[in-house]
Amino acid sequence: MPVRTAPAPAPLAAPAPYADLAALRRQDPEIAEVILGEAARQSDSLQLIAAENFTSPAVLAALGSPLANKYAEGYPGARHHGGCELVDTAERIAVERATALFGAAHANVQPHSGSAAVLAVYAALLRPGDTVLAMGLPYGGHLTHGSPSNFSGRWFDFVGYGTDPETGLIDYEQVRALARRHRPRAIVCGSISYPRHPDYALFREIADDVGAYLIVDAAHPMGLIAGGAAPSPVPYADVVCATTHKVLRGPRGGLILCGAGLAERIDRAVFPFTQGGAQMHTVAAKAVAFGEAATPAFTAYAHRVVANARVLAAGLAAEGFEVLTGGTDTHLINADPTPLGLDGRTARGRLAAAGLVLDTCALPDGAGRGIRLGTAAVTTQGMGEVEMARIAALFTLAIRAAGEPARRVRTEVHDLAGRFPPYQG
Repeated sequence: MPVRTAPAPAPLAAPAPYADLAALRRQDPEIAEVILGEAARQSDSLQLIAAENFTSPAVLAALGSPLANKYAEGYPGARHHGGCELVDTAERIAVERATALFGAAHANVQPHSGSAAVLAVYAALLRPGDTVLAMGLPYGGHLTHGSPSNFSGRWFDFVGYGTDPETGLIDYEQVRALARRHRPRAIVCGSISYPRHPDYALFREIADDVGAYLIVDAAHPMGLIAGGAAPSPVPYADVVCATTHKVLRGPRGGLILCGAGLAERIDRAVFPFTQGGAQMHTVAAKAVAFGEAATPAFTAYAHRVVANARVLAAGLAAEGFEVLTGGTDTHLINADPTPLGLDGRTARGRLAAAGLVLDTCALPDGAGRGIRLGTAAVTTQGMGEVEMARIAALFTLAIRAAGEPARRVRTEVHDLAGRFPPYQG
């Protein structure tokens, strides 16, 4: 069956579901006001959270479609409910587009989230009590990489690797030494705040050396991979799990890629082991996003995301922030505001008050918290390197300003956001 791709998306217009808000305001004004308020918040401030983006109106239309009504436990052609002929087609399209986009033999598009995708991969490959080697939480490991408050830390024996204290880069010799010492069942490559490209070939070599599965958690770089702006882990990993939002600009959800040899195990781990019915409106929205990501327009977008991040990182360094790893290869930037006289949480609060919305992140070696930001959403809005340089300057002004100067910073952020609305109209 030929792969179906979507045409290049036009400039973002008002999302189709917003057209129904007049009726919603009549029936449920409280929720309508929440939605309108959130739309206003997103349009009136700069969304610099690295895990967020603006979906296209087509993605939003699929999310708000009648597919939300359909129960579809199982897989295309083998559902536990009747009336699934059309949603089967939607899922097949999503799978075809995902495998073509990422060059994978098999894709499972049903996971409800990135964490659900990781859970299913662990369920397919591991047993409770198995040893797993992953990036330590203080260095940017995700909750599903061994947090004691998460299923991963409770069910498996995680060993954490870290980064070089001088460069901030992954210490591959430490990874190799830990792998040989602990003989893990699996090695996880992935992070929520590592701004450089991992060496997937070296991770594969280390995994083979100890007979471990290599699981790549590519939640953050997956959109860059789709657009050719980051190297692909697919040729090296046994399994790749990811999210479909973030830079990929699709709906909030998960994705798993693997070779044909693990396809049945992965599918059974998603359904029926960890999930019930697929969210077919979300699956269809994923298909839309995969189609959009296969276009030249998205390729150009992904490269602009990285170019913007590099300019913003350099600007923050010039303003006095300590930029971890000396810069970025991706959409991610980690920075320590300590040289400006405050910690990450305080900085986040002052920046939020100015309309600059971002996260904090752990600093290596337990050195407190820094700030984590990304350029995916502002690039979707059409901002470029000139705007990135100005945003870097606004960071310092927002942190240092008080009273009337702080209000002037907020006004400038408001004006900048107004020049680049996330949706036209």
